[in-house]
Amino acid sequence: MKLSRRGFTKLCGGAAVAEVALRGWSVTAQVTGEALTAKSLTAASAMIHEKSVTPTQLVQALLDRINAINPKVNAYVTVMGRQALEQAKTLDAEQKAGKFRGPLHGIPLALKDNIDTAGTRTTAASPMFKDRIPTEDADIVTRLKKNGAIILGKLNLHEFAIGCTGDVSYFGPARNPWALDHVTGGSSSGSGAAVRSDLCYGALGTDTGGSIRVPSAWCGIVGLKPTVGLVSIRGIIPCAIDLDHCGPMARNVEDVALMLGSMTGYDPEDLYSVPSEPVDYVKAMKTTPIAELRIGTPASFYDHMEPEVEEAIKAALAVLSKMTKGVTSDAPLMEFSLVSGNLGDASAYHEDLIRQYGISYMAPDRTRFERMMNPPAGTKVASAADDARARQRLALMRHTIDGVFKDFDVVVVPTIRNMPPKINDSLARESSGAEANKKIYDWFDGTSACSNTSPFDVYGIPAITVPCGFSKSGLPIGIMIAAPHFKEGTVLALAYAYQKATDWHTRTPMLTADMAVPPIVEGKQPPDDKK
Repeated sequence: MKLSRRGFTKLCGGAAVAEVALRGWSVTAQVTGEALTAKSLTAASAMIHEKSVTPTQLVQALLDRINAINPKVNAYVTVMGRQALEQAKTLDAEQKAGKFRGPLHGIPLALKDNIDTAGTRTTAASPMFKDRIPTEDADIVTRLKKNGAIILGKLNLHEFAIGCTGDVSYFGPARNPWALDHVTGGSSSGSGAAVRSDLCYGALGTDTGGSIRVPSAWCGIVGLKPTVGLVSIRGIIPCAIDLDHCGPMARNVEDVALMLGSMTGYDPEDLYSVPSEPVDYVKAMKTTPIAELRIGTPASFYDHMEPEVEEAIKAALAVLSKMTKGVTSDAPLMEFSLVSGNLGDASAYHEDLIRQYGISYMAPDRTRFERMMNPPAGTKVASAADDARARQRLALMRHTIDGVFKDFDVVVVPTIRNMPPKINDSLARESSGAEANKKIYDWFDGTSACSNTSPFDVYGIPAITVPCGFSKSGLPIGIMIAAPHFKEGTVLALAYAYQKATDWHTRTPMLTADMAVPPIVEGKQPPDDKK
């Protein structure tokens, strides 16, 4: 039995929250209920290998919690209960026989719902794909299963992964576990919410402009965008395929490192995949020296920070400086905007969809694609030559970016310069269009959560976000560390050292089955001022 939404609870204004029906599963583990689901992925893996818990028990505990908590955060689109239990049964037998496929043996993970799963619908959170059922697993799903991971379900996202807020979804917005009336960040909204709500031990996200790191920062978890091509993207619904990445999201740095080790590998059928040798990222995280690392802090990434973000970032930099050589450069990075606005692969993919399905997107995205198909008079439409030049600039930038790291070894910046908005305010802005509330001096759009993250998708270099503080209202703040291509061990090592020196990652939101869910009010006018 495949468990999916049996309906939608209509909220004020027509938004929907999932009702995931999970009945008949009782938790029988030695460590039960919330105590088991609250374990880190690393701790759960150790318990599996010690045989103090079985894969089935992990799955059962999570299904029980999903039943209670998912209606509050709306993280899951489809819960694959029966499939997960069937996988777990096989892995139980292997565990009993002392045969382990690797550190992910028996670990339940969840996937962003733009990652194909054979026989289970993959929707991209769009009405266009609400009934789409792939016939093959994405390459990354095949790899995870081979390494013993259990696929627990599919997670909500911003429609077709083309937004940094996470609020535009056919299934209703995912909700921030720290404040249910706020956005999670996007586009991997359900991944961020599920991990922080203890509804899976880890999740996969995709990242084109920041879609792993933004929800990780705003939900208070760890998210890594790896080097471009290190993780296969074949079988993932594209956003802008030249910039697309797939990476792990989890509660701490160790968990992310452990997941990454089972995700990498050359895929000859993926045009963007690159050859790479297997790496023990947990070992690299613990053994890569950081004392001699020089930190770069590019000034433009620190402009227009909200005061609470600025305070948290300054404190985090002080901690990082003590364990390294400190800030040695303002790290002048290349001008990425010369590339990011002209790539045409998103248009190519959606043109084909529109010819097949019509313009059947959610309202905010519908306007975008109507303009794409029928540009207003006077609009400059990118030509094939424009696209070719953009790809050439992208290739050159990725080829030369590592050479910029001369006076510094890593870059450290705020993951996001502002705090997450309320869902109703964000939806109002989305519905009003990109030009809503523009003022003469409003040249910097502080509502864009991806302003700091998107350059690193263009560069194609690894970047990780870790929790570094909280606002006075209790919302998480993240700091991002980036390094040259294939330096995942470096960013993991520095992030791990910072994590050990702080306790931000240990804080958890209070979520209960009886807590109220704030209503969605559509059509509300967006605020006049930035807050």
